[in-house]
Parts: sequence; C-alpha cells; structure tokens
Amino acid sequence: MLLQMIQGRNVQLHDMELKRRERENRDYMLRLETRSLMLNFEMEAGLGGPAEIPGYMHGGWESPTCQLRGHFPGHWLSAAAMRYAASGDRAVKAQADDMIDILERCQNENGDGWAGPIPEKYLNRIAAGKPVWAPHYTIHKVFMGLVDMYRFAGNEKALAVAEKWAEWFLNWTKDFSREQMDDILDVETGGMLEIWADLYGITGREMYRTLMQRYYRGRLFDRLLEGADPLTNMHANTTIPEVCGCARAYEVTGDEKWRRICEAYWKCAVTDRGAYATGGQTLGEIWLPKNEIRARLGDKAQEHCTVYNMMRLADYLFRWTGDKRYCDYIERNLYNGIMAQAYWVREAVNDGNQDKTHQKGLLTYFLPMRAGGRKGWASEKNHFYCCHGTLVQANAAHNRYLYYQNDHTVYACQYFDSACTVKIDGQEITLTQRNDTQAGSFHMSSDSAGRQCIDPVPAKVLHHPEMKCLYFSVSTKIPVHMVLKVRIPDWTDAEKTEDGYYTFDREWKDGDTVCVKLPMRVRAEYMPDDDHMVAFTYGPMTLAGLTDAETQLDLGGKPAEESIARESEREWAVWTELFKTVGQEKGIRLLPLYKVGYEPYEIYFPVRNKPGD
Repeated sequence: MLLQMIQGRNVQLHDMELKRRERENRDYMLRLETRSLMLNFEMEAGLGGPAEIPGYMHGGWESPTCQLRGHFPGHWLSAAAMRYAASGDRAVKAQADDMIDILERCQNENGDGWAGPIPEKYLNRIAAGKPVWAPHYTIHKVFMGLVDMYRFAGNEKALAVAEKWAEWFLNWTKDFSREQMDDILDVETGGMLEIWADLYGITGREMYRTLMQRYYRGRLFDRLLEGADPLTNMHANTTIPEVCGCARAYEVTGDEKWRRICEAYWKCAVTDRGAYATGGQTLGEIWLPKNEIRARLGDKAQEHCTVYNMMRLADYLFRWTGDKRYCDYIERNLYNGIMAQAYWVREAVNDGNQDKTHQKGLLTYFLPMRAGGRKGWASEKNHFYCCHGTLVQANAAHNRYLYYQNDHTVYACQYFDSACTVKIDGQEITLTQRNDTQAGSFHMSSDSAGRQCIDPVPAKVLHHPEMKCLYFSVSTKIPVHMVLKVRIPDWTDAEKTEDGYYTFDREWKDGDTVCVKLPMRVRAEYMPDDDHMVAFTYGPMTLAGLTDAETQLDLGGKPAEESIARESEREWAVWTELFKTVGQEKGIRLLPLYKVGYEPYEIYFPVRNKPGD
C-alpha cells in the first residue's frame, strides 16, 4: 500500500483556530526582513560587512558569532514554499524568491559551489576530529529550503543552486574511507540523507545514490536492524531527521532495507518506549528510558523539534501501511505539541486569572512536565533556537495530514472543518468535513443585534454533548464510486472495527452526506512506572491543572476520572473545554494544555486512595 497525502490547494482548511495559527505564522515570517535573514550568507561570501550589521542583525543562534548561524533561513524558505503551495500566497513567495536570488549570488561569489552561511572549513574540522557545532545540521536546513522551493513553489533557480552545491559534497566526501565517513556522521548530520534522496527522486542522477550510500550511518542504522536500543538517554533530534532520510530513500529506491530501518526505529522510539500523556518522549533533548517517566518530569521536556520531526516520520509510515495508529500519534502531538508550544493567544474563555500583561506567546522550545512549571516563550528576533525553524514549518500550512488517497479510497484522518478535492475515474469530487458542535446558531442565537432567531438546538442539547459529531458531504457532477474511510481514534468509546476505520463503500451522488459520532470523555492515564501518578486527557487533548505547586488528589476509592468535572461548560454560543477538580481539599481548574499561556500548571498528579489501595 502506498497512500498519497492530499495537500496543497487540493485541501481547503476552514477550522478557525488552525487558520489563526497560519495567519500568525505568516505575519511573523513577513516581519523578518530579507536582509536580516540573509546576513550570514552575504558575510560568508564577502558581500556584506560589519558596518552593516548593527541595524538588522538577528540574535541567538542566528548571531554572526554562532556556529549554527544561517539555519533558520532554510526553515523559512521551506515554510514559505509550503505556504505558497497551500494558498498561492504571493507576498511570501516573492520574499522567498528574493532570498534564492541572494543565495545564487553568494554561491557565484564563493566560486566553488559553496552556498552555506558558515565556512566550509567547519566540515574539515569534523573530518579532523576537531570540535565544531553541527555544521551539517545548518547546511541541511539550507538545502531543505532550496529543495522545497523547487518542489512546492517551482523555483528552478533553487534546484540549480542545490545541484551545484551537492557536487561540492560529492567531491568533498570522495576520498574518505568508510570508517572516516562514519566518524564524520557521528557529528549531527541532520537530514542530509533525506536531501540526497529528494534530489535523486527529482533528477534521477546517479551522484545522489552515491551520496546516499556515503551518508548511510551504519553505526546507528545497523544496530536498529539488529534489534538493539541505541536511543535510550541519547540525543533525540539528531537521529529523527536521519531516519526520515531512510524513509525518503526507501520511496525513491524501493530498497526494503531503508524501510526496515524506519520500522525498527519506530518500534524502538515509540512502540517499546511509551510517551508522556502529551505524546512527547524527550527530556533535556534526550530519549526517555523505555516506559519510565517518573524521574523525568523536568522543565526541558518535549522539545518542539522532536514533535515535528516524529510527526513527519509517522506520516511516512502511515502512507506505507494505512495503519491508523500513526494518525493517532500525529493527532495527539498536534494538539499537545505543535499547538501547545506555539502561537498561544489569551482567550476570554480561559481568562480566569485576569492577567493582562501577557497576551501572546510565540514559541516554547520545551514543554515543562514538572508541577508548577511554566512555558518559556521565546522572542521574535533574539533566540532563533532550532525550534524556531520547525515552528514556521509546522504552522505554514495546517492542511497536511488531514486526507490521503489510494485509487478509489479516501482516508479522512484528522477532524477539522475542511474540504479536499480528489479525482476518481477522471471525475473531480469534493469531500467536505464539518464538525457540528451541537451548540445551536451563532452568538446568542441572533442573526442581528436587534432580532433573535429562535433555534431549537439549544433547548434540546442542554449540556456539553461530549462527542465529536462529524458530517462528510460529497459534491460531484455525476455519481462516483468512492470508498471513504474515517479514522476511529484511540480516545473514543465508539464501537471499534478491525482496521480502525468506519468504511463507507458506495456510489456517491451530489449532496450525499454521512454522519460519524465519536463519544469523548475525560480519561485517566497512569504513569507506566508509577501507578499513583495520573494525567488526564479529553479526546486527544491533554488537560493541565492551573497550579503553582504539586497538588495531590484524593480519589476516595473511586476511578480517577470522577475527580474531574466540567466548569463553565458554555459561554455565548460555544461549548468550552474547562474542567475542575471535585471532592478535593483544594480545587483547581483544568483546561487543554494548548490553551495554557504563562500560567504555572501541572500535568501529572499524585493520587491517594485509588481503587484497590
């Protein structure tokens, strides 16, 4: 099985929250000037000087004094390409095209094919065993931006720059022995393997197969194939892009060995390891021990980069297998990672502390797991951590991962108001997804400030319906046979099927509609290594209790879920997702983690008097 993700302008996103995040992301990207983004490239090529720096120099990891300088513009270009592909955004593409022009000028000025924002001698330092901070990581990001600008935005110049630069790498690596190359690859290589695979898929040139073999990291990949665990307590985001490279190599070569590496990695990293209730699996940028969390509830948990890149790996594996568990993984990490760690905005519905000082948050590199932890929000121009890069990519276009197709079969994998257009037997059809909140009509059931429209729904649905109610409608000029598969998530009590989908195999006529109801409830998730520590989820969302110190829950011999109740379930025409503890010495409020901004919070609660104690 090989599914194709439906993306670009074939998927229209209508969900207001995800569209808000796309707008925030676009606005942030356009606030960053081209001359600032390209400063390090121009300085490396001798086209800029110190006198020009003070007025527009970025700080943090983009400072001219940082050895990773220039990584973020590569992410920016990749995000711009994805944004353009999804929306046709001309402003973003125009700035990206200007940046590609500058990259070409820098490459020409360097004269040897080099197009990096750092000196090539950084790579020679690695080869000589001397210390330097991850030059391959920075270089990969720039290559990624070039390749994506060609693939998604049609910039031919970007491909030409990438190809010329790749020839530099072909020449640089040709005299290293296998052992020397393995030593080089032990210093973070980022997604270089994926770039060579992408370029092979685009051009078919044999040089890229050669580079793929040279960048085969046997010291990691072979151990995975042997069934060993090379990950525990090791840096996480070093290896995830490398394995995404294996995934892409499998797709362009068909060599099953590459696929087996990916499957072994997922087994080691996810299946056998477990995760926090959020879906994340790292603390201090390293993998957790397998099914051990209790001693890893620190401030530097769940790095944003690892969330983004593991979702990418899950997408590869889903497209090969159709196994809905990968979509479950994507969903949980979307809500509790991508959404919880970026573009927060204060909402009236969770404004209980009346803090008017902080209204927005751009990015939190890590997601604290300790009780009383707070998200640490980064600045726009003075940090530029690695996660700044995955921030703009992750939020460039949220119409990814929603729908997939294989011949006559369309998979609806995520639940957001949206529409996708596909061709089946040459006929174009549009599938529209709508989430019915069962809240009735809009604000105060009125169609104007002075006239009220009487809606029967509010009187029928008295309380939060505790479900997702999804309507899928088809628009087609002529009847079409299509198989629609709707994912049944792991968090619902709805009746499960053998393959994890509700399947609608039928001839669809224009206007045909089906409804899928997925019950939701608060669930308790106990730690795998401490059955007296519990987290709570509601659907795919992890709940966070607003407290500045660890709060213990007394369950009184009842299931943990009974200690949580709804609070203020409706405001205006909106069902809220606000909860509170009940029957406790001190009550606290809980809300979805992605709605927490600057407040201290707790995810894992110690409990006493649980059933069976």
